[in-house]
Amino acid sequence: MEWGSESAAVRRHRVGGERREGPAAVPQPGREAPVPKPPVDACSGGARTRKRSAGGGGGGAGTGLSEARAALGLALYLLVLRALVQLSLQQLVLRGAAGRHGEFDAGQARDYLEHITSIGPRTTGSPENEIVTVRYLLEQIKLIEAQSNSLHRISVDVQRPTGSFSIDFLGGFTSYYDNITNVVVKLEPRDGAQHAVLANCHFDSVANSPGASDDAVSCAVMLEVLHVLSASSEPLHHAVIFLFNGAEENVLQASHGFITQHPWASLIRAFINLEAAGVGGKELVFQTGPENPWLVQAYVSAAKHPFASVVAQEVFQSGIIPSDTDFRIYRDFGNIPGIDLAFIENGYIYHTKYDTADRILTDSIQRAGDNILAVLKYLATSDMLPSSSEYRHGNMVFFDVLGLFVIAYPSRVGTIINCMVAMAVVLYLGKKLLQPKHKTDAYRRDFFCALGITLISWFMSLVTALILAVFVSLTGQSLSWYSHFYVSVCLYGTAALAKIILIHTLAKKFYYVNASDRYLGEVFFDTSLCVHCVSLTALTYRGLCSAFISAVWVAFPLLTKLCVHKDLKQHGARGKFIAFYLLGMFIPYLYALYLIWAVFEMFTPILGRSGSEIPPDVVLASILAGCTMILSSYFISFIYLAKSTRKTLLALTSVCAVTLLLVCSGAFFPYSSQPASPKPKRVFLQHVTRTFHGLDGNVTKRDSGIWINGFDYTGMSHITPHIPEINDTIRAHCEEDAPLCGFPWYLPVHFLIRKNWYLPAPEVSPGDPAHFRLVSKEQTPWDSVKLTFEATGPSHMSFYVRTHKGSTLSQWSLGNGTPVTSKGGDYFVFYSHGLQASAWRFWIEVQVLEERPEGMVTVAIAAHYLSGEDKKSSELDALREKFPDWTFPSAWVCTYSLFVF
Repeated sequence: MEWGSESAAVRRHRVGGERREGPAAVPQPGREAPVPKPPVDACSGGARTRKRSAGGGGGGAGTGLSEARAALGLALYLLVLRALVQLSLQQLVLRGAAGRHGEFDAGQARDYLEHITSIGPRTTGSPENEIVTVRYLLEQIKLIEAQSNSLHRISVDVQRPTGSFSIDFLGGFTSYYDNITNVVVKLEPRDGAQHAVLANCHFDSVANSPGASDDAVSCAVMLEVLHVLSASSEPLHHAVIFLFNGAEENVLQASHGFITQHPWASLIRAFINLEAAGVGGKELVFQTGPENPWLVQAYVSAAKHPFASVVAQEVFQSGIIPSDTDFRIYRDFGNIPGIDLAFIENGYIYHTKYDTADRILTDSIQRAGDNILAVLKYLATSDMLPSSSEYRHGNMVFFDVLGLFVIAYPSRVGTIINCMVAMAVVLYLGKKLLQPKHKTDAYRRDFFCALGITLISWFMSLVTALILAVFVSLTGQSLSWYSHFYVSVCLYGTAALAKIILIHTLAKKFYYVNASDRYLGEVFFDTSLCVHCVSLTALTYRGLCSAFISAVWVAFPLLTKLCVHKDLKQHGARGKFIAFYLLGMFIPYLYALYLIWAVFEMFTPILGRSGSEIPPDVVLASILAGCTMILSSYFISFIYLAKSTRKTLLALTSVCAVTLLLVCSGAFFPYSSQPASPKPKRVFLQHVTRTFHGLDGNVTKRDSGIWINGFDYTGMSHITPHIPEINDTIRAHCEEDAPLCGFPWYLPVHFLIRKNWYLPAPEVSPGDPAHFRLVSKEQTPWDSVKLTFEATGPSHMSFYVRTHKGSTLSQWSLGNGTPVTSKGGDYFVFYSHGLQASAWRFWIEVQVLEERPEGMVTVAIAAHYLSGEDKKSSELDALREKFPDWTFPSAWVCTYSLFVF
C-alpha cells in the first residue's frame, strides 16, 4: 500500500471525486458526510461543493504538522547543509612541505609569484612583459636546471611567433600577432622522449592590473613543479613541456603561435591549462577532452585535492560565460585533448588593480601545486599518453563530492543509469495510474491537477521575482545586492518561495477541502518526482552529462519514499517520519547546495561586468527563482501535511517587503572599497582623438574627448553625483556610417555596451604616433578590387571594416583567408605585436557588384597605448583622480582614423 492510500472511500469523499448515493455512502472517521451535490469537474470550482472537515482535512486541523516546527526544522536543516558546504570549501592546511624532497613547496612558489607581480602590469609589447618578466623566468629556469637530477634533461627556447586566426568568441573576429613571446621549457629523460604532456600558463596581464591570479600564480606554480620534477630521482617516461606564454590576454594569441608553429608542438599528446576567473580559492576542473575519458581518470587517480564538475564544463561550453581560455586553441588548432583548471573565487577583483599576490592564500598555492604536480607526474609516466588518440571514445560524467573525492564514469554508463532510474519512476507511477479504472480515477485526476498546480506555482514564483526585478531596475537600484548577496535572497528568494507556498495553500483551502493530508502529501510528492524524472529524461535525451544531477534528485527521494511511507501511514507526520525523510534527502540537497554555491560564486561577479544591455537583477532573480523551485520541490508535500502556513507566509512577505523598501530607498550601495574585500565598479576611460576622412582623402571631421564606458547596467548613475560633468548631456552618439559606430573599441563588445559617454577634451599627441596608408589598389582578373594597407603604431591596434551597399568583402590576407563578421555585420581585426615588430602589411579584396558614388568600403584603425608614457594624458589623469575609491577606472590613450575607398 502506498503513502496516504487509506481507502477507496477517502478518494470518494473529496472535491470533484466520485460519489456514491444511498446507504453505502458511509462517512469516514473524522470526516463529515458529504452533502449530495451535482458532480463538478475535477479541476474546477470544487471549493463550493464541500464543507471543511473537522480533522485531517484540507483545513489542516487535527493531526497535521506544527507549522512552527516544520518551518524551523526545514530552515535548520538547510542551514546545516549550507554549513557543511562552507566547511568543504575551506582550504587545506599548509603542511610545511619546505625541505621535503619531492614535495611541492608553496613558500617557494609564493616567492616566484611576488617577484612576477612586483614588475607591475605586463601587457603584451611592453618592456615589463617582453624583457623584464622574460629575463626573470629565464634566470629562474637556469637556477632550476643547475639543481636538476642527471636523470633529466632540460631544454629552453624563447619563441617569437607571427600569425593570424579567426575565432567566434564575442560574436566573432580575426586576430593578428607579430613577434610576441613564448618561453618554452622541455623536461625529458636523458635519452630523450617521443611524446610529451604540456603545462600552460601565461605571464602577461591586462592593462592596469598586476595579474596575480590571472595568471602569475599559475606560472609560479609551474616553476615550482618544474623544480620538483627536475630534481626528482624518479625517471620520467615522457617529456613535460612547460609553456610560459606572453600573450593570452590578447585573446589567446601566444598559445596559437606555439601550437601551430613550434617544433615541439608535434610531441604533445595531452595538456593541462592553468587559468583564473577569480582570485585564489580552489582551482576547478571545468573543461576536459574533447572526449578522451582517460584524462578524467588520470585526474581522478592523481589529484590530491580534487575539485571538478562536468556541470561547469557544460555551462562554460554553452557560451553563457563571456570568457575563453587557451584550452580552445589547443583543442581546435592542435587537435589535442586536455584539462582546463581555473581559480573561481572572488571574481569581483578579477582583472583589476586589486588582483595582487597578498590576496592569494599560500594554502591555495599549495593545493594547486599538489594537484598539478601529481597529475603531471601521472601523465608523464602513463602508458596511455603515447596513443592517446586511441582512447577517444565518448565523454565522462565526473563530479567531486565536497572536494573529498571524484566520482567519474563514462557517459554511456550514465545513460544506462539514468534510464534505469527513469524506468523505476515509470513503474512506481504506472502502478498507481494504470490500475483498474474504479480504483484510480480519483488518484489520476488528483495527480494531474497537482501537477498543474505545481507548475502554476513555479511559473507564478518566477513571474513574481521578475516583476520585482524589473521594478527595482526601473527605480535605478540595480545591483543593490552586488556587495550584499543576502539582499538578493531576502528580496527575490523570499518572494519566489512565498508565492509557491501561497498557491499551494489556496489549493489546499479551496480545492482539496476534504482530502486527507497524508493523501495530498503522497500526491504532491509524486508530482515532484514526475517533474524531476521528465527533466532527467530530457537531459539524457540531449546527451548532457549533467543529467546525473536529475538522476540523484530522482533516485534518492524515491528510495526515501519507499522507506518512510509505511511509518507515515501508521503514525502520521510525526518526528520519526520527518527525521527519516530529511535524512533520505540529505545527499541530493547537500549536492544541490554545493552546486548552487558554485553558480553564485561564478555568476554574481560576472553580472557586474556583463555590459549595459543585460539587466542583472532580472538574471539573478531568475536564477534564485529556479533554485527556489528546485529546493522546495520535495517539501511541497509539507504544505499539505502542516496545520497552517499563515505565519510562514507572513514572515516571508514581511522580509520581502522590508527588503524591497530598503532597496528602493538606496540603503544598499552596490559597490565596496573595503580593503579586505573590495567590489569595485569597472569603468573604461579612453582619451581619444578621432579623425574622419572622406572619399577624396580630405578630413571631414575631427574631434577629441574622453570616451567613457561603464561595464555594468547602472551606467554612470552612481558616478554623476561625484563627477557632475559626466552626465546624460554628453552621451555618445553613434556615427551611423562608420563601423562599430565610429569609436575605438578595443574588442568587439559593442553589442554588450550601448551606453557610452564622450567628454570633450584636448587632442592627444602620443610620442609614437600610429600611421596608416593605402599601399596599392589593384583590379583583379575576377573583377574585384584588392586594397593593400600598411600600418605602424603601438603594440595594440584594432582594424574595422564596413562594406557599402553593392559591395562585399570576398577575401583577405588574415586568418584563413575568409573574412569573419562580428555582430552587427562589420569586420573586426585585433592586432598586437611584441618588441621590434615590422610594419603590418595586409590586403583585403572587395567584390563590387554596383558602382556607387559613396565608394565601396569604409575602414578605420584605432591605436591603443596601454603601457609607457604614451598611455597617459594630464586630462585623463585628472579625471581618473575624481573617481571615488569604490570604482576601478582603467584608462589609456588612443587614436582613431577612418577612411573611405
